Amino acid sequence: MGGELLVPERAQPDDVVLSWEGEDVVAVRLPQLADSLDHILAALERRHGKPLAELDRKSKQEVVRTLEARGAFSVRHGVETVAGALGVSRFTVYNYLNRENAAKGQ
Repeated sequence: MGGELLVPERAQPDDVVLSWEGEDVVAVRLPQLADSLDHILAALERRHGKPLAELDRKSKQEVVRTLEARGAFSVRHGVETVAGALGVSRFTVYNYLNRENAAKGQ
């Protein structure tokens, strides 16, 4: 996900401080959600062993399902970012999402 570990003294208000037996031991700085999308896309490319744009249609649909489950489309410009990574149009990504949501409704 791309988080960063810090000593608790360096924690900022948005960081998560983890404690053990009442003592702060580490702070975790989470990346912005948009940065996380880039990390998720890179991980999916590594999993498939090639650029996402080179996947077949079925595999691209699977990637969209995975990304939807991880909240990728709640990020501003998430659909555009995913479409670019997959080498398809925004319209195609929306079609994949609509097809998946229709299948869930049956």
